[in-house]
Amino acid sequence: MSDDYTFQGWMGLDPSAVEGNMKFQSFDPKPWEETDVDIKITHCGVCGSDLHTLRSGWGPTLYPCCVGHETVGTAVKVGSKAENGIRVGDRVGVGPQSSCCLKPDCDECTSDRENFCPEIVHTYNGKYPDGSKTYGSYGDYARVPSHFVFKIPDAIASEDAAPMLCGGITLYAPLKKNGAGPGKRVGIVGIGGLGHFGILYAKALGADKVVAISRTTAKKADAFKMGADDFIATNEDKDWSQHHTRSLDLIINTVSSADMPLESYLNLLRSNGAFIQVGAPEEYLPSFSGFSLIAKGVTMGGSAMGSPAEIKEMLDFTVSKNVKPWIETRAMKDANTVVVDMAANKARYRYVLVNEK
Repeated sequence: MSDDYTFQGWMGLDPSAVEGNMKFQSFDPKPWEETDVDIKITHCGVCGSDLHTLRSGWGPTLYPCCVGHETVGTAVKVGSKAENGIRVGDRVGVGPQSSCCLKPDCDECTSDRENFCPEIVHTYNGKYPDGSKTYGSYGDYARVPSHFVFKIPDAIASEDAAPMLCGGITLYAPLKKNGAGPGKRVGIVGIGGLGHFGILYAKALGADKVVAISRTTAKKADAFKMGADDFIATNEDKDWSQHHTRSLDLIINTVSSADMPLESYLNLLRSNGAFIQVGAPEEYLPSFSGFSLIAKGVTMGGSAMGSPAEIKEMLDFTVSKNVKPWIETRAMKDANTVVVDMAANKARYRYVLVNEK
């Protein structure tokens, strides 16, 4: 295919974009390098990060901004120095990261931890070292350095693969790192786009018990269908923390609001348990007593996305365990409506935009 195509997408021009005011217009991608891949976008998952960025919730956004970092499409141009064996015509995907330093003296980049490189470049709302901006995939085409472009296994449908590239890996990586599997009891806080992946992958990894934790029982039936063994509704049982004290080895918290009973969550952990934060509130987390950690030897940490190696591992694992996310496909042309619906918490459990062009 010739490269006379136009890069265009749904652009946020100011914080009101999150209210359904994105504009469809063209943009200039990064200058072409022989390590790059151009992708004709067929699918893009809708992530909570998109909303935070559109409204400048995590800090000032570099408007105009095209969001979308759960990308699946077809490689239409591949540089002569591209990695990962990608060829024109391959079905490929991109997650939230598009670059990093990749220097031989970088501890992170030389140990499969590129997602923690201090020179990380995000797939949208970022800048490459040459100063050019990154643009996401609520649109027609994307240009991305090949180190962060992955072949999608034939056994995974494009609409299923897209949300795995952020939502899926954001849960798979900390679950795997923290030993979720036989002998472990795992709690997932927040049953949304991220949390539902937590239930699916914790179960697939073989955890002895998977507990869904939400404010109400509205999603209880769904959580059990996903594989949860128990359910805690924090707004419907005033003594929930006492009833379930010292019952979990690992908690992954997907909540992106600071309005959370953090100290009560910590009470659910057994001795030497771990609490891992993956949701990214726009405010500071609530304070808690140091004894919540000290008294049981509890550790508290965080996790962000996953490295290229972890993403490839997750995709292979997904095939081997036949993990299938709960998604709803929506037309790319209706992106403004979809963003508004996402903000209203209507997704069950991940929206995926389909480019019908």
